[in-house]
Amino acid sequence: MEDLRRTLARIDGRGYKAYKEIRGTYDFGDFNLHIDHVQGDPFAAPSRLRVCVPQALAAYPTESFAGESRRIALCTYLADQFARAARGRRERRGSGKSGLIEIDTPGQQLLDRTCVRVDEQQVEARFAVGLPAGGRRVLGRQAEQMLCEDLRAIVEGALLYRNNDSRLIDRYVRTSEDADFIRNGLAARGLVAFVGENSRLPRRSGVDDRPLDDGSAVPFHVPDKLRVELDLPNAGRVAGMGIPVGVTLIVGGGFHGKSTLLNGLERGIYNHRPDDGREQVVADPKTVKIRAEDGRRVAGVDISSFISRLPYGRDTHAFSTDNGSGSTSQAANIIEALEVGAKLLLIDEDTAATNFMIRDHRMQQLIAAENEPITPLIDRVRPLYEEHEVSTVLVVGGSGDYFDVADTVIAMEEYVPRDATTAAKEIAAKFGAQRQCEGGDDFGLVTGRIPLPRGIDPSKGRRETNVKTRGTRTVLFGEETIDLGAVEQLVDPSQTRALAAALLYARERYVDGKRSLCEILDLVEADIEARGLDAIDRRLVGDHAHFRRFELAAALNRLRSLEVEQCR
Repeated sequence: MEDLRRTLARIDGRGYKAYKEIRGTYDFGDFNLHIDHVQGDPFAAPSRLRVCVPQALAAYPTESFAGESRRIALCTYLADQFARAARGRRERRGSGKSGLIEIDTPGQQLLDRTCVRVDEQQVEARFAVGLPAGGRRVLGRQAEQMLCEDLRAIVEGALLYRNNDSRLIDRYVRTSEDADFIRNGLAARGLVAFVGENSRLPRRSGVDDRPLDDGSAVPFHVPDKLRVELDLPNAGRVAGMGIPVGVTLIVGGGFHGKSTLLNGLERGIYNHRPDDGREQVVADPKTVKIRAEDGRRVAGVDISSFISRLPYGRDTHAFSTDNGSGSTSQAANIIEALEVGAKLLLIDEDTAATNFMIRDHRMQQLIAAENEPITPLIDRVRPLYEEHEVSTVLVVGGSGDYFDVADTVIAMEEYVPRDATTAAKEIAAKFGAQRQCEGGDDFGLVTGRIPLPRGIDPSKGRRETNVKTRGTRTVLFGEETIDLGAVEQLVDPSQTRALAAALLYARERYVDGKRSLCEILDLVEADIEARGLDAIDRRLVGDHAHFRRFELAAALNRLRSLEVEQCR
């Protein structure tokens, strides 16, 4: 640390690039400071630093990070504490980003992140620092205050067990462990999802994922016929609504909570922090939200299970387009999800293509089957389950014809669910559907694809690699812009940064024109499993978060230059 002080004093007032001299590792006595990357000027991306605190000082009980569920929860808590402590020490110290101390701050979900790591040896925190500058001159005294005084206070206040709330840490790790216990037990109980009693599903707004806390949120009530009781490792015996495998409808009037329930299931692939309201809202980890996506590019997808005989002889067994319609994009989204292993599809009629969902009796009479290339989902959803064991949960408020194909019907009335399966089946028997099933009885095979290297080019101009992100919904890959606006289960910009890095990693190592998309995803997942998220980036970064294979595949599929061959 004294070496760092002397260097900062020596370079005080020099040109900003003199900060490059402080790269390296410094012993602060209680912890080590690693300065891994120094920014080139005060307006550039901040410098990347790490602190490593030995467990002899940090002193976290082994049980607080025993197992993946607890470790991720503890790291989330510590990232929050570091962020809070850093905000308390923040002050402007010159030009550009000068004075910034910032860590990747978690949202409502408990995600495995690179910003904090805990094991039996140490606690490591990775963060960004804006090194102080006056114009483009080093402000060495201010940098000394930040790195040698402020940082020590942040470490002591945020990363040592004795200075943290042990009861809240316990709540974090127990909540996370219980959610994973529920998720891991769904299949054995014949369920695809579970919604705990008294869960709070409504969010504050479309841009605020925190629970609605104005007193208007209705706690979730469990219908008797769908009631499931579980014995959790920490919370003990709990009750909730179990959604069985098969085809489930969520019905009800407008503004009665149908989409709110579906959105809760959509986020049920993640564990949530205590008091989020969705701690016991859990879905199969292979759940994928599906919607129509006008204008998206599709590359070589076999959508013939849904769409055939397009005008002018266009082939739908290897369908490609630069401007997908609502129905062709929704068909492609389903097949792409199935291709990489989805086991539960979530569909809301509000964001679906109407002609993809249903073709009623009267329309069948007006437009003959030979003139309609679309086989609607209503005629494919049961074969999808029976042949491929892929379940579907649909929000349907406008077509009772779906009663004929449903296994379970949940009616929402003023945000309170009831089991309406028997009533729906009685109505279906009394008022028989007049429409004819279309497209045959079989769903058909799902054909895999092989990405070709020439269609995945990360270069731009003279730069061999140009991969960046903007927020949660945009990846800049080479000359192309990947729009992830319809990939609704991405919840954090750090996930998007990580999957952008994974796209480049996969392109450099595994996309060879021979491996299928599934094989490539398997290899990337295996590397992350073995070496963590650091496996996908040459740099040591603190702003990556865990993503699933489904979102990585979605990003690749939306790369407008993508070229594929179908597996034989």
